[in-house]
Amino acid sequence: MYTEHLHIPVGPGALHVERYGRGGPAIVLLHGFGTCAFLWRAVAPRLAEQGYTALAIDLLGFGESDRPPDGEFRPSAQAAYVEQAMSALGLGDVTVIGQDLGALVALLLAARSPTVVRRLALLEPLDPDDLPGPDIRALQRSSALTALQSHAMFAVRPLLEPLLRGAVTAPEQMPDLLVARYLAPFVGSAGATDLLRLASAITLSADDWQRLAMLRADVLLWCGVGQPVQAPGKSSRGGDPAGRVSRWQQLLPAATLRPVTTGVRADTLVAEHAPAALTAALRAWVAYTGHGR
Repeated sequence: MYTEHLHIPVGPGALHVERYGRGGPAIVLLHGFGTCAFLWRAVAPRLAEQGYTALAIDLLGFGESDRPPDGEFRPSAQAAYVEQAMSALGLGDVTVIGQDLGALVALLLAARSPTVVRRLALLEPLDPDDLPGPDIRALQRSSALTALQSHAMFAVRPLLEPLLRGAVTAPEQMPDLLVARYLAPFVGSAGATDLLRLASAITLSADDWQRLAMLRADVLLWCGVGQPVQAPGKSSRGGDPAGRVSRWQQLLPAATLRPVTTGVRADTLVAEHAPAALTAALRAWVAYTGHGR
């Protein structure tokens, strides 16, 4: 399917956007930490084939988006950048889907633009009470040793590779070439430093917490099952789906929460592991909430 590649100025830099389809209801796709818009390559075309306009966005500092030295990368700032990009594209009545960090950005985006973003899907979202999350803390802990042991040009690999390989259920789902594709934006002498700067920015302010408590969007919460398989250097943030649903009901008391429990292992990159199942679930939910084709 033909893909448009757009570069949209948003203040301190520009966001890279990949647009699939034209003219249908808009679905914005936000990747998680350490990945990029490439994550949605098997989901976005499927959505476009069903009549939607799918827009996969690289958050500022990730993928092909700019990484300004003085940029602000907190989730609230990322939400503001995405909001500016949506405005530049003329988008209204948008469904937003986010993976881990992208899910947190999606929540804050919906809180900023409640008349534009009325539906959002959270795929293995970061727990606001446990930021930046165990996976990213493990990455941060290993950074000093990595800096001593790695060539500067490829110093990001031992930091990010364990997180990527631990986010799928089988080794063949994250082969070497795919790892290299996700690492590519951070290859270079400043790559590891930039990645760690992005990790340290994953925080919420008191105002952010208040916005989450007041959010009234329709929220799909994707819940994998069981405990994640432990990978070297990776910590678990999975656990009991019912417990996670209850926790998010507490965090979003004003929202309409629609949990979807699946057979996919908790704490995975769902778009890599099960793009067809994810697309089907998203289509059914979007249609049910009145935004469907």
